Amino acid sequence: MRVAVVGLGFMGLTHLKSWRNVPDVEIGAVSSDDPKTLAGDLSGVQGNLGVSGETFDFSAARKYADAFECVRDANVDAVDLCLPTRLHAPVALAGLQAGKHVLVEKPMALDGAECDRMIEAAAKAGRILMAAQVLRFAPAYRALIDGVAAGRFGPVRQALFRRRCAAPAWSVWMGDRAQSGGGVFDLLIHDFDIALACFGLPEAVSAWGVEELSRGLDVLTAQLLYPNIASVTVTGGWHHPKSYPFSMEYTVSGDNGTLEYSSAGRAPAFYGAEGSEQAEPVDEVDGYQAEIEYFAQCCRANRQPERCSPGSSAQAVRVARLAEQARARKGEPVACQF
Repeated sequence: MRVAVVGLGFMGLTHLKSWRNVPDVEIGAVSSDDPKTLAGDLSGVQGNLGVSGETFDFSAARKYADAFECVRDANVDAVDLCLPTRLHAPVALAGLQAGKHVLVEKPMALDGAECDRMIEAAAKAGRILMAAQVLRFAPAYRALIDGVAAGRFGPVRQALFRRRCAAPAWSVWMGDRAQSGGGVFDLLIHDFDIALACFGLPEAVSAWGVEELSRGLDVLTAQLLYPNIASVTVTGGWHHPKSYPFSMEYTVSGDNGTLEYSSAGRAPAFYGAEGSEQAEPVDEVDGYQAEIEYFAQCCRANRQPERCSPGSSAQAVRVARLAEQARARKGEPVACQF
């Protein structure tokens, strides 16, 4: 299987590290508008997860400065798009029309209409389209999704999803709403996706917060309103530039107990309603590695990615955008009419 990695920033680096561990995969092409990274020097690439940069040998890969030229021309089976969000839809469409399978970083696109066009193009081309919603493959979140699906919690009463980091000084385009869609949209898309994976679409969304990108502030607290769950909260965002640490966490409570996790030092644990406490058994796998391997399996089998379907990723985009609208209305609920 030959793959093109399009975009060689933080996520391109992360995906490259995973692709090299997948058997029988060759990086047939790479694309970047930065000559240094296109030459293989990703040593200066930074992000919010402590992933260290390094150099790669791209001598066997065809190199493209233009993403569109790469996905149309490269002799590869699949393209892995790690580009600014504004380019996700147009470059994905070009790749699908050229007969390539497409993995596209989250958020899938800037809005639901763009997502729909991507899904339609994949169906017409008979190719695999998958958005890289990595939490679907992260062990701590797989335990939650599987537990809810199995009815482990009994009736769910409350759920909290939280994700925070510094405003991204490592990436200029992230702070540009026209390119990224905004910090809350780009960051909390993970948590909206997991909430929908667990509980389905809410009836409405209300939200509060502040967006002052010039000061590195973009925070939101959203309530997803379900008829049978008292409270589902998604909260977090950017808290000033540079120094604020990244963290993600969840707490989900039902009649049978509570499952809780925090990346800031609390491994997943289940607290039973009768007073028991036990560490949650989770697989020792890297979410990014599992995500890349799953996409490769889907491409090789020409099997649609049911575990992370493009339709579900499109719904996460719609709900995240709805939450931004609700924030602008200062808490007034907005119906999920899609």
